[in-house]
Amino acid sequence: MDLSYSAEDIAFRDEVRRFLRDKLPPELAQKVRSHTLLSKDNFERWHAILNERGWLAGNWPKAFGGAEWNAVQRHIFEEECALADAPRIIPFGLHMLGPVLMKFGTKAQQDHYLPRILDGTDWWCQGYSEPEAGSDLASLRTTAVRDGDHYVVNGQKTWTTLGQYANKIFCLVRTDSNVKPQAGISFLLIDMDTPGVEIRPIVLIDGTHEVNEVFLTDVRVPVENLVGEENQGWTIAKYLLTHERTNIAGVGFATAGLAALKRIARAERAGGRPLAENPHFAARIARVEMDLMAMATTNLRVIAAAAAGAAPGVESSMLKIKGTQIRQAINDLTRRAVGPWAMAFPSEAVEGTNLSHPGPDYAGPAAPVYLNYRKISIYGGSNEIQRGIIAKTMLGL
Repeated sequence: MDLSYSAEDIAFRDEVRRFLRDKLPPELAQKVRSHTLLSKDNFERWHAILNERGWLAGNWPKAFGGAEWNAVQRHIFEEECALADAPRIIPFGLHMLGPVLMKFGTKAQQDHYLPRILDGTDWWCQGYSEPEAGSDLASLRTTAVRDGDHYVVNGQKTWTTLGQYANKIFCLVRTDSNVKPQAGISFLLIDMDTPGVEIRPIVLIDGTHEVNEVFLTDVRVPVENLVGEENQGWTIAKYLLTHERTNIAGVGFATAGLAALKRIARAERAGGRPLAENPHFAARIARVEMDLMAMATTNLRVIAAAAAGAAPGVESSMLKIKGTQIRQAINDLTRRAVGPWAMAFPSEAVEGTNLSHPGPDYAGPAAPVYLNYRKISIYGGSNEIQRGIIAKTMLGL
């Protein structure tokens, strides 16, 4: 997607393309392209390659080991990585906890944790959602009771993405039950190896293990693992979520998905002609592409404000809604373009063949990706919640 880049931006884009061509392992790109589930080793390998180049933390200041890219550079990098089928950068340490520690953490916390995020020593997961406390996060019930120089934590977290790979979890916990819900929450860093931490897998409808439940029973957490002040957690949580929701816009992933959709529409035929030439289908693709271009511009404005030191505001909610709608629309059109090949086929239909799924190679993932990505309008704060934030903040309703 061309946003009328400057000569300097184009030079940076060319540098990113050369890097991806030379350093992105083809076998990783193929796994991403075919929507194969990536292992922990796959993610860590790509993170290490980026870190060696100094590009793992594009949003971090150079003083903390980041690339300190401007808004356009970040957009270019994200888009080029997506178009090259690079593995996504796992956001929990790099895009969420890192900025929180830079703003709210002590120097000791910054000196200890930030280098470990970069070199892969620590893999972080997010302990926010709970049963009956998802988008309504302020109703969380996990407690942390002060006991000398420790907090004793009891409760349950759910939908913990890639928690099976993590050795650390950052958690919102309730430290005061005698005030309004938002005022009694704190932000704790917890070692997953601490006695009393139990993780249980949640297997999704497609049989994959991506999310988990985390149970915390009398888990003792040192007081120095508190980020910010006690009961300041809601302020930190909102700051973190604005970064999460900006990333959730997924401009690069949507751009790559749109490019793949166009390739499929040129390959599939309807009425003896390429589907891309069908005026109704072409119009639907054009609508999604226009929405994506508008969102990309808005995303740049929000990131530019964050780079200037401001936490993104209600624009993050707008990006979260629109970004998920666009990606779901692309997945829906892809499924429709593939047609009957997107159906789930019983094992006996391919028995005795070399195929795991009949039809063209892009057919197999179409339906699973469509179904799996229904989730993106729910996690990170459901779209209904985001509309409420927009109505309250912008319209005063």
